[in-house]
Amino acid sequence: MSLRRQYRKTGTTCTVTFTLPKTGAGSATSVHLVGDFNGWDKTAHPMRKQKNGIFAASLSLERGREYQFRYLLDGDRWENDWQADKYLRNEFGSDNSVVVV
Repeated sequence: MSLRRQYRKTGTTCTVTFTLPKTGAGSATSVHLVGDFNGWDKTAHPMRKQKNGIFAASLSLERGREYQFRYLLDGDRWENDWQADKYLRNEFGSDNSVVVV
């Protein structure tokens, strides 16, 4: 898993690419990127599966903020990003990944 940030020279946004490797996705056939940037909508950001088995999605996010997120595999299994900037406890007793932009 990895987070790649591409800052623009002008403006207030940054393109963040979220990736979930094959080892994290396992046998999942679908992965969605879910977080506070989309109101925790489980279907808003489907990730594309690459030929090498990696799932990826890019979002334009406002700079100077922190965003909590998780990956939802096959609609029923949650996975964190192993290389998130930090983790925060959620109301369900587990942790959310955090990306700092």
